[in-house]
Amino acid sequence: MRVSILGAGAIAYGLAAYLAESGHWPTLWSPSGQRTKTLAAGELLRATGDIEAAVPVRIAKDCRDAVANADAVVIALPAYGHKMVMDAAVPHLIDGIPVIISSHSSFAALYLSRRLAERKVRLPIVVWGTTLLTGRQLGPTEVLVTTIRQKLDVATVPLSSQEEGYELCTTLFGDRFVKRDGMLAIALSNLNPQNHLGIALLNLTRMEKAEQWSQGGNVTPAVGRFIEALDAERLAIAAHFGIAVRTVKEHFSLSFHVPMGTVSEMNQEMDRQGRGGFGPATIESRYILEDVPFGLLPTVLLGKITGNPAILHDSGVSILSAAYGRDLKADNDILPALGIEGLSDVGLADLSREGF
Repeated sequence: MRVSILGAGAIAYGLAAYLAESGHWPTLWSPSGQRTKTLAAGELLRATGDIEAAVPVRIAKDCRDAVANADAVVIALPAYGHKMVMDAAVPHLIDGIPVIISSHSSFAALYLSRRLAERKVRLPIVVWGTTLLTGRQLGPTEVLVTTIRQKLDVATVPLSSQEEGYELCTTLFGDRFVKRDGMLAIALSNLNPQNHLGIALLNLTRMEKAEQWSQGGNVTPAVGRFIEALDAERLAIAAHFGIAVRTVKEHFSLSFHVPMGTVSEMNQEMDRQGRGGFGPATIESRYILEDVPFGLLPTVLLGKITGNPAILHDSGVSILSAAYGRDLKADNDILPALGIEGLSDVGLADLSREGF
């Protein structure tokens, strides 16, 4: 299949390498055009780690070129780029061509649904609870893939396209997807923001001093208990909607292949196996600049709508905003464009199932 990937970071590069190795034809589009210049000149994309490959990748000259003739489109860049990329893609998307959001944050699928409805375009929007893989770019043509997840939550907007979305994901990326009951379940299944809050907030000076530090090794018992308390707030909101989601412990076990235990114990085991990774070496990190406005803030909103206040999530937003000397809430450009704050829990659940 011809798959266009909108984005040019580590996740986009890793997905392109995975697809090419699986016999598909990926196209990359970099919104700035800077990261893909060397690949556009004919260099191979080289992946190491959990993917070992050197593959050719087509580079699109613009968004229209990327979307034209694609069998599927994947949005794979940080959440603060989702609205910009969606706005660029909407004029060129056509009926029936599915769009995958990797990974879904801040009700972005509803924003895309609204923009498409304005053009009377109907297509499946496929949302993932997290990314297929983790990794980092080593250069303009190289990516290190550190993890390929065994299980990945998936849903669609509208929910009636669920089977189509599931089959597409399985065809492209293998038998690893778990169908969830709609976009709202996915919104409550992305554990990165809450986990990164615990890790970053309680290791903030390490980040600011640019230390090299073990992420898994520094999820100490105190950090682990904080993450578990954040998880309890998320689970209470999910229970209000009658949605079954994985616990944070199940997430770590399935994603990183470690036995069940406390959050701290599981991260220590990941560290012992050499899979604990390194924490951010700068406070200019997506753990905060992406996950606070686009991950924590939507959970705070859901807590207000359901009457289950996410006090720790909300406090984390305020504390980190104070530490950064800026209103991190204001960085979210999707929620203001949606205007869903006044919806009831039933109204939001219906909209999440059907879209606009």
